Amino acid sequence: MAKKTGAADGGSRNNSRRRNNSRISSSSRSNSKKRETASPANTSADTERKKTTVTKKKGAVDAVTKARIKQEEILGNLKEHGSRIYEDLDAGRFPKFSIPSRSVGNIVFDDEIRQYILGNATSLRSSRNSAQLRSFTQLMWLTFFANRLTQEKKSSTLRDVYYSSQAFAIEFDNQAESDNIIVDLEAITSRPREDFHIFPEERSTIFGDLDVEYTIPGYEGKTMNLSNHPDGYSIGPSLTTAELAGTSAEIVIAIEKGGLFTRFVEEQIDKKFKSIIVNTGGQAPRSTRTLLKRLHEELGLPVIILTDGDVYGEHIAMVIKSGSANAAHLRELTVPDAKWVGVWATDIEKYDLPTIPMTESDIKRCHDLKNDPRYSYGIWRKELDVFLRLKRKAELEAFSKYGLTNITDKYLPQKLELAKSL
Repeated sequence: MAKKTGAADGGSRNNSRRRNNSRISSSSRSNSKKRETASPANTSADTERKKTTVTKKKGAVDAVTKARIKQEEILGNLKEHGSRIYEDLDAGRFPKFSIPSRSVGNIVFDDEIRQYILGNATSLRSSRNSAQLRSFTQLMWLTFFANRLTQEKKSSTLRDVYYSSQAFAIEFDNQAESDNIIVDLEAITSRPREDFHIFPEERSTIFGDLDVEYTIPGYEGKTMNLSNHPDGYSIGPSLTTAELAGTSAEIVIAIEKGGLFTRFVEEQIDKKFKSIIVNTGGQAPRSTRTLLKRLHEELGLPVIILTDGDVYGEHIAMVIKSGSANAAHLRELTVPDAKWVGVWATDIEKYDLPTIPMTESDIKRCHDLKNDPRYSYGIWRKELDVFLRLKRKAELEAFSKYGLTNITDKYLPQKLELAKSL
């Protein structure tokens, strides 16, 4: 049952917490021990020996077959909705779509799954209503276009969808209108746009010892280790749909900024803390949140989040943890057990960090979040209160005051240890 409540971290999840904490504890201990520097060759061999692979159940299908089955399910879903349109026409009725309502009144927080979901209200979009005929036609075309992309295994960006509509004489005033129709299709089918091969522009990256097996056409069955390129790998269509084959990592560190991501790679945080590093590029795109969820669920890796010390950083962490109201129609984008470890408002005082004043917009955002049930308890409420008292904010880079590697040498180890108790 959906309830508007903030008690999202109940005792029923203690087993999951113990598993995550043991991972974090092991990772922290490995860094605290004094080690000799190994040669690249020896390090690689050592990593291979300790790598955990994904165990396949007897009779389990391979990655390519799984991708084909998923494609058939998606096409079947689209065909089902298309058949209803034909049935209406054959029966002499005006065709229509029934769309789950995304109005504020139909969005509630589900305490059990710890995210916002849609209620039971729906709305009709009918070709009979002249005021709805434009959006009905747009949705019909988008369903056709999504079917073509899925059937031909081709990818498109949100921007490309908008421009492609012009080739079919379908009018959108702007991309925002096109994007909104895409969300309608998601709500109708209960599937994310990525399932229809529609992706945002890539801006997130990942680095670490993670073997993946590609499923996209032309690369089926090919494998790649994501520690092979020092700039990391873009989290795009090929990586989002790849099978996660194996890793020696014990945690995932999601960091808000590309600059710090590069620093973490340079400082070999992946080896020091047996981690996979993810640059969310600010608010994590949905493809990145999906991958974080898969790393947590399929490989059992705890997810640790580092953001700037401001109200928007806190919200970035919460969206990874419990999603957003805008995506209440989807269920596969959250990592409820993810842990936000900083930069907290209390860290600003504790570490005497350089700060800048909060803007009026920042302050208003703090008050807005305090009305959100997810921020009504624990560290989430406490840090909002401190932000409002300080009226100051700090960047992740503020730790450079104490040296360029202070954030990786001192702050990060302390926070990973603290994460065990969160």
